[in-house]
Amino acid sequence: MRSILSKLGTIGLSIFLPVGFAFAQPDLSKETSSDPDGVQRITAGEFIPIKKQFSTSVKDQARTSTCWSFATVSMVESQTYKNRLGAYDLSEMFIARNIYKEKAKNYILRQGKAQFSQGALAHDAIRAIAQYGVLPDVAYSGLVPAQRKYNHDALFAALKNYVDSVVQQPAKVIQKPWEPGFEEILNSYMGVVPGNFVYNQKKYSPKTFASEILKFDANDYVCLTSFTHHPFYEKFIPEVPDNFSNGSYYNLPLTEMMKAIKDAVEKGYTVLWDTDVSNDGFVPKKGLALHFNEPISNLDTIQADSKEASWNANQRQQLFENLTTQDDHLMHIVGIEKTKSGKLFYMVKNSWGDAGPFGGYIHASEAYIAINTITIVVPKAALDVELLKKLKQ
Repeated sequence: MRSILSKLGTIGLSIFLPVGFAFAQPDLSKETSSDPDGVQRITAGEFIPIKKQFSTSVKDQARTSTCWSFATVSMVESQTYKNRLGAYDLSEMFIARNIYKEKAKNYILRQGKAQFSQGALAHDAIRAIAQYGVLPDVAYSGLVPAQRKYNHDALFAALKNYVDSVVQQPAKVIQKPWEPGFEEILNSYMGVVPGNFVYNQKKYSPKTFASEILKFDANDYVCLTSFTHHPFYEKFIPEVPDNFSNGSYYNLPLTEMMKAIKDAVEKGYTVLWDTDVSNDGFVPKKGLALHFNEPISNLDTIQADSKEASWNANQRQQLFENLTTQDDHLMHIVGIEKTKSGKLFYMVKNSWGDAGPFGGYIHASEAYIAINTITIVVPKAALDVELLKKLKQ
């Protein structure tokens, strides 16, 4: 199990009460630190930071496919801090748990003819916070006693066997409620969710903590993408397997999507990034993501200033439609930077622990993001007025 103290961040654990946990007021004094966001470690002198927004410590999703929850939680933590509401370490697994239950219901109602996996998209996590609330990680980590790292292999095998047993009943009719058995499996592998906890002498549920303490509003976020097989400035449902709940995203021309990412970071916001990481250009051991058309024979030769392939909307569309570009991974864009030669990059917070030379961060080039992005989520306040008008927001 991860150390409780290491997960607290600027939230201090005070006393235990019968209703749950009690927390001290977040300490914002570290805002004045000379390097509050660890920029020196992230860049290691190879990049020149242009803008770095606040981000919480890098987490490790370990043996799970819950990057969508880790990335979304990271974005909400950054936005909460930007709103001067405090620095929090929120529970990724409370969100994942609730989406697992949604996926099970969808799978059963569709009689097994639907996606049932660990994956999801960012809009699912945002909806989960709005619908079910959220907890501080110290109140619910999703780890059971003696477990130090996340591993959902056995959990998801048990869940899949269970939902299959429900839909494959000989009578073709569900004879009794299936939810209690599903909940029992979740409790066994992820621990029991506390009903309430105390924060500053007041009792909260996950929903009231999200609404009253974090001031969370799902309408503060806008889901965007860019593909040419649907009309621009209208919503469509991205055709990727993990979009089990059929969430819709506004479709933008590629140049406008790229501008929205850059503008957001420059204005002091962060961006949730859903992308493909299965290509040769994504090199986590070097902390780089670059766009190449041809396979790389020697990854050790790749440098930030390596020449990249050109990009445009037609290339991007072709790669998506021939299934080269797929919905692999979600991460959190928190900064913008350049190399010493002036090449534009983005600082990307990953959820694979302290991996690579930059403490778990990836430096993604503008070209890599343009070609490989599936979807993004941006705070609505970061979008310019003209774009909001086009989207009828």
